[in-house]
Amino acid sequence: MPEATDIHGTVFKNGSATLLARIVGAGGTNITQADIGSVAYTVFLLDDQDPDARTAITGHANVALNVAAVVLNALGTDPLWTVDAVGYNFRHVLDVSAHAAFAVAGRRYLVEYRLTPVVGQVIVVRFRLNAI
Repeated sequence: MPEATDIHGTVFKNGSATLLARIVGAGGTNITQADIGSVAYTVFLLDDQDPDARTAITGHANVALNVAAVVLNALGTDPLWTVDAVGYNFRHVLDVSAHAAFAVAGRRYLVEYRLTPVVGQVIVVRFRLNAI
């Protein structure tokens, strides 16, 4: 069984982020658009003094996304993906045009995606980001 692991990264204060991941479903194969019924995300400001405390960011709480816009049917291997030669099947460019997502430099944020499959349990994908 794979371990639950946060994906770490760095973002600029008041900037956007392009978040990439390779997501494997419960059957051990890469997910595709047909596998996922819905996707939503929340950005949280974390409290370094309390690991259980997290505050949802206004405009970035439980935001529904179009599955076809973020889940790829084929693995991508463009220059943005530097993890391995296999590629990614999830790509989301966080829209900060109306609401800043990372407004405080020197703080940590958690971007949590909840992918609800057509059949099966919710898939949680998390990015832990440091704002600079």
